[in-house]
Amino acid sequence: MTIRVEKHGLQVAAEYADFIEKSALPGTGVQVDAFWQGLSQLVHDFGPENRSLLAKREEIQGQIDAWHIQHRETPHNAEAYSAFLRDIGYLLPEGDDFEIETENVDPEIAHVPGPQLVVPITNARFALNAANARWGSLYDALYGTDAMGDLPVGKGYDSARGARVIAWGRDMLDRVFPLVAGSWSDIMEVSMQGGALSPELSNSAQFAGYVGKAEAPSRVLLKNNGLHVILEIDATGTIGAADQASINDITLESALSTIMDCEDSVAAVDAEDKVLAYGNWLGLMKRDLSVEVHKGSSSFTRSLNPDLDYTKVAGAQASLKGRSLLLVRNVGHLMTNPAVLDRDGVEAGEGLMDAITTVMIAMHDLQAEGGNSQHGSVYVVKPKMHGPEEVDFACRIFDHVEQALGLPRNTVKIGIMDEERRTSANLKACIRAARYRVAFINTGFLDRTGDEIYTAMEAGPMVPKGEMKSTPWISAYEDRNVDIGLACGLKGRAQIGKGMWAMPDLMQAMLEAKAGHPQAGATCAWVPSPTAATLHVTHYHEINVHEVQDHLKAGGSRGTLQDLLTIPVMTGKTLSDDAITREIENNAQGILGYVVRWVDQGVGCSKVPDINNVGLMEDRATCRISSQALANWLHHGVVDEAQVHAAMQKMAAVVDAQNAADPDYRPMAPEFDGLAYQAACDLVFKGRVQPSGYTEPVLHARRLQLKSAAG
Repeated sequence: MTIRVEKHGLQVAAEYADFIEKSALPGTGVQVDAFWQGLSQLVHDFGPENRSLLAKREEIQGQIDAWHIQHRETPHNAEAYSAFLRDIGYLLPEGDDFEIETENVDPEIAHVPGPQLVVPITNARFALNAANARWGSLYDALYGTDAMGDLPVGKGYDSARGARVIAWGRDMLDRVFPLVAGSWSDIMEVSMQGGALSPELSNSAQFAGYVGKAEAPSRVLLKNNGLHVILEIDATGTIGAADQASINDITLESALSTIMDCEDSVAAVDAEDKVLAYGNWLGLMKRDLSVEVHKGSSSFTRSLNPDLDYTKVAGAQASLKGRSLLLVRNVGHLMTNPAVLDRDGVEAGEGLMDAITTVMIAMHDLQAEGGNSQHGSVYVVKPKMHGPEEVDFACRIFDHVEQALGLPRNTVKIGIMDEERRTSANLKACIRAARYRVAFINTGFLDRTGDEIYTAMEAGPMVPKGEMKSTPWISAYEDRNVDIGLACGLKGRAQIGKGMWAMPDLMQAMLEAKAGHPQAGATCAWVPSPTAATLHVTHYHEINVHEVQDHLKAGGSRGTLQDLLTIPVMTGKTLSDDAITREIENNAQGILGYVVRWVDQGVGCSKVPDINNVGLMEDRATCRISSQALANWLHHGVVDEAQVHAAMQKMAAVVDAQNAADPDYRPMAPEFDGLAYQAACDLVFKGRVQPSGYTEPVLHARRLQLKSAAG
């Protein structure tokens, strides 16, 4: 039973209260009473409005459902549909042109494009790895992955593979840092000669500095498109000893920014889980987070990297940040958490808790020298908002948080995740609502597709999941996000982002495909690992995103609102029985593989083998699209319950086999009566009635049930 204490009319779980008062608040300058009063006002003053906004979502959805049912037997009329959406307030006027006025934005957000990581804040080791992924070894990233077309074989160092890695690196240097004469493959040494780099660069401004002695540096810093590259010079190193120029490695500035995630990639259902999440965020902000890492018979302590000191070309001393710029993703407006109850015993909005708690914790960084933000800002990514009214609500929440904590107005910068259909259709108005705070917009294909299916559920059966990316709405969605962001003045003030590469083991494919994100004008794109960040950053060296953005802005808008509102139904399309079976089993396997770890082990993000044993990074967004896809086909009779139950049971056995080596894993087959299996079935068979098709209510309920049973 949860022990609670009373705080300004709130009933607060004791472990959350203890964490706030004994660990988080000391050192911020915020008084205990001021914090609890601020949270109480959030819960009691903003909570009713939060619930009203959620009710409005349901009201609008009911009107859309009724419209589709009424018009189901007639050809779709795009003009009439758009007029209807305006009549019900789903589509709102864009308003006059404007540009955002966000101030005090760090260069990693405003000026320098590069990869972005998203990591579950509840896993301290992952969080530290991601924060330290500001710098990564190109040689390691190439050698240990399939980036060059194959994987390493056997144990020990393969000199032939090493030679291919070195050649790849030298070729990149030739393209990005061309020499006045010859190739990087031919140089015999790297040094300073008469205040200039030897070998001589075609663009001398690309030489940024060095570490060590000028005539024999241990590190040489180069710079291109705002990104640094370090040549590691070591004649005694494993690689450098055999290298004619003694280059032992090439270190790339990689993950410029990282989102520490309290939302889709974590399983945080109660005070215990929230304290774990907040505690790791506190450790990052105080820069004292550490974790013991065990590898084989050895162990070591992992902590945050220090900054890199170096000498500029002119001789002045300087430093580069050793860590990624950290953003924190709060939860959306939907979920509540039993960690805090209001005066009527109703669970508080989890997003309200996150808002004041994560910002208060970030004050440790704001008061420190050389901290996360060099400009006195806190970056909060806000997901799953439906339209400008909800964005405005989020901004007013942070108005209150800043006032309660004694922070200057607009200290908190927000990231608007463009992952719900009503936000996509009203993106300009959403940005306007946050014009003094917005520092980030992005697209998220999976959540956005889940909402696409749910919103138009009554329009008819949707195309298979794999065909979604070739439908008109997705192209319009991706293009309009960039175009509207540029038109609203985000260049030089905010990030424009693209979504995740979900296959962490397929780095060659990522290198081939993910260049499309900077080519599309995105200043950041999500990658699944520090290694992927090191490989993906090579795209930002070869593609000048700012020039791409200038070209796109001059070319005018792409994609129309009508394209965006095109509903991806299977009009006139017939699928074979085999195709239907494959689709059911593929979705069922993905749902089960994710949910079994979420419910049974509290793992909110993991690499889940798909039906073809390709490891995919799965979080609640991937689960949402799969469950909604099956719910849609069930609703329209493409499949029946018996088919889906059969597929779920068949795939449960497959997932069991894929997890056989995990000693903590609890098999689902053959009884199919565990809470995880029941949760997976709930997501499908009750998917039609879940709010906006979200997975959180089902997952939280089953996880809480399991934790309660375990005592």
